[in-house]
Amino acid sequence: MPSNKSVSDAPIVQFTNCRILRDHQLQREDLWVREGKILNPEKLFFDEKGSADVQLDCKDSIIAPGFIDVQINGGFGVDFSLATDDFKSGIDLVSQKILSHGVTSFCPTLVTSPSSVYHQVLPQISVRNGGTHGAGILGVHLEGPFISKEKKGAHPEHCLRTFEAGAFQDLLATYGSLDCVQIVTLAPEMRRSSEVIQELTKRGICVSLGHSVANLSQAEEAVQHGATFITHLFNAMLPFHHRDPGIVGLLTSDRIPAGRRVFYGMISDGIHTNPAALRIAHRAHPKGLVLVTDAIAGMGLAPGRHTLGQQVVEIDGLNTYIAGTKTLSGSVATMDTCVRHFQEATGCSVETALEAASLHPAQLLGIEHKKGTLNYDSDADFLMLNDSLYVQATYIAGEEVWRQDVSGM
Repeated sequence: MPSNKSVSDAPIVQFTNCRILRDHQLQREDLWVREGKILNPEKLFFDEKGSADVQLDCKDSIIAPGFIDVQINGGFGVDFSLATDDFKSGIDLVSQKILSHGVTSFCPTLVTSPSSVYHQVLPQISVRNGGTHGAGILGVHLEGPFISKEKKGAHPEHCLRTFEAGAFQDLLATYGSLDCVQIVTLAPEMRRSSEVIQELTKRGICVSLGHSVANLSQAEEAVQHGATFITHLFNAMLPFHHRDPGIVGLLTSDRIPAGRRVFYGMISDGIHTNPAALRIAHRAHPKGLVLVTDAIAGMGLAPGRHTLGQQVVEIDGLNTYIAGTKTLSGSVATMDTCVRHFQEATGCSVETALEAASLHPAQLLGIEHKKGTLNYDSDADFLMLNDSLYVQATYIAGEEVWRQDVSGM
């Protein structure tokens, strides 16, 4: 083995005086970073005889993996479901602004739209690493249009589609391309959905069940064909019923294939889900809970009228409604707010709250070997937080990309 730093001449940064979330526990140890990766200090000391080039005092901060938002429709006036000439600058703006919320990776989400919108927008989104320019893009989440009319929520009914004779070919024709698609939300009770789920899963695309009137056996069948996620649990699905718990019943189903975990998204904004419902879900299936914002273009802006794809939305405080109705339409919550509300509502540990926004979404997408943890050799995407879980600084690939202005604290 080399006896010096010849393995790499890149600078080694040592973060000291911190508590690191590792192996589900906050551990008092240092974090070592080189070339955007987290280092094993033992290998560094004993194999390379290396040492830190830079030491940073974290002043007793918590260091946690960066948050991953797998359902975000836009923010700061940008709507991912609107085809615009400057779409790229819009997605760049959102990816830059959410750094302050602790989000280091995300899945831009499109709600049910005309086929022409998918054909215009999808080619303009590409998977990319995060950095000073903003959070990384993991791939698109397509929520609809293959969903239930009865549970369409804020999705425009005239754009809803069903699977016809072509099934998977219908889906391909609607979207135009699946090149950068990471998640597809569909209603599993739709005719021919099973073969579509199998085809998407074969291509490495995560299938999520949502906006649906499926009963439990239909939901279980979808999971047996490859579905692994539930879109915003409790919202836009049949309410839990003791004789047929519907999609909600997947949380305690005994018909999940061996070795498979079903994950479920929760909008923990204090509006979409009563704290008691949040507690029920968490206690029933804690390892599957994934915090999502479901944020819309109005996030970060003053109350008033905004858009969600084809619909006009009114923001009233923290409530967002389709204009002229009381139909909820996405949220204006930020990810760090959702984490704090989740911890407060459930009384769970700090570690559990942080992992619901980092480890679990990474496991859902099958990227936990590089994101969502602070294990050795994983990407150095992490946050510094205070004990109240307010983000103080955001790092991507070991580089500081956002810091709380001290005067604003």
